[in-house]
Amino acid sequence: MKKIVILGAGESGAGAAVLAHKKGFDTFVSDMSAIQDRYKNQLDEYNIRWEEGKHTEDLIMDADEVIKSPGIPNEAPLIQKLIAKGTPIISEIEFAGRYTDAKMICITGSNGKTTTTSLIYHIFKSAALNVGLAGNIGKSLALQVALEDHDYYIIELSSFQLDNMYDFRANIAILMNITPDHLDRYDHCMQNYIDSKFRITQNQTQEDAFIFWNDDPIIKKELEKYGLKAHLYPFSAIKEKNSIAYVEDKEVKITEPIAFNMEQEKLALTGQHNLYNSLAAGISANVAGITKENIRQALSDFKGVEHRLEKVARIRGIDFINDSKATNVNSCWYALQSMTTKTVLIIGGKDKGNDYTEIEELVKEKCSALVFLGLHNEKLHAFFDKMNLPTADIQTGMRDAVEAAYKLAKKGETVLLSPCCASFDLFKSYEDRGEQFKKYVREL
Repeated sequence: MKKIVILGAGESGAGAAVLAHKKGFDTFVSDMSAIQDRYKNQLDEYNIRWEEGKHTEDLIMDADEVIKSPGIPNEAPLIQKLIAKGTPIISEIEFAGRYTDAKMICITGSNGKTTTTSLIYHIFKSAALNVGLAGNIGKSLALQVALEDHDYYIIELSSFQLDNMYDFRANIAILMNITPDHLDRYDHCMQNYIDSKFRITQNQTQEDAFIFWNDDPIIKKELEKYGLKAHLYPFSAIKEKNSIAYVEDKEVKITEPIAFNMEQEKLALTGQHNLYNSLAAGISANVAGITKENIRQALSDFKGVEHRLEKVARIRGIDFINDSKATNVNSCWYALQSMTTKTVLIIGGKDKGNDYTEIEELVKEKCSALVFLGLHNEKLHAFFDKMNLPTADIQTGMRDAVEAAYKLAKKGETVLLSPCCASFDLFKSYEDRGEQFKKYVREL
């Protein structure tokens, strides 16, 4: 019996284990951290062997194939040993894709992918299609393939997931944009990160679709290298050469494969970045054959994504907005660009090699004060102190950050949590960071 070892027992790992077990593999799960009770229960339900708090090499090195959590870097010593031995190492998405004939609509990009993924899922679901939501959001693809039977999967893919995908094919691939992110995982080499993102197009055929932002200079340059077989569907904010989706005369227009239009003001999501999200989602639904009526309705009644420019409260004339999902500089740029009032920006966390030059002019234009939230704020001081804005340095946690921002903000201004950084210095996740922000705002 072929042995499959799964490293990491989170959502993707536990789901992969269930699928491997149901397909008749000798399955073993190993996690260096503590495994959450719900995943332990899931593994126990299927009598799947697991360990936590360690990696027992004797139980791992004899694997015929390893499914690796995207959070484990290739440089980890155990992974290096497996690579040296020639053991195939794949992602949960790659594994699950072997066991379903469903159509795969896959979304990646440095920013906007969660909103776009959620919006596409909303459109497909509203059209009464049999659809699953997977990848970075929703239940793991592997678990859904094991226990459910969907005709479509809408999958948000990070660069880490794409790194260990080889034969998987996206029927519709969407690349929102490419800006520097996670460079600490890519030897601080931008090209390595770019190559990772473009893996979403591998294995596509002439029957498939590649949807991308036409104004992204990196994507444009890379397209010339790849000679893609898929049909190209570029989108842009305004009508320009090659773009098949854009806004003209205050109308959203999609010209292929079926002509579509709707008034821009009817879009549920506002702001330039959300226009791109709506265009990408509209094209994908159009390509999939969803009716114009269903697309218009779903684009107009979508409720948005938690932790992404999420309005929390207005207190004494001060608006509080939770953008905790802004874990890189470009994402914060979009958030600041959408601000219509002077803004107190809460920024900071675990730096990933950030270059804050990208938001420098917007901070000067939009911000009335800055709150630095992190265990190590020296880099923030070094870059932003020259602007002579009022600042607060918070190393203790979100409660103090919210209180500091509240004191700095004036009536009619906005407090924006858009950190530019990962959350792991003070918080469990960006969700935890956002939840704490909302909690302490509501307690003001």
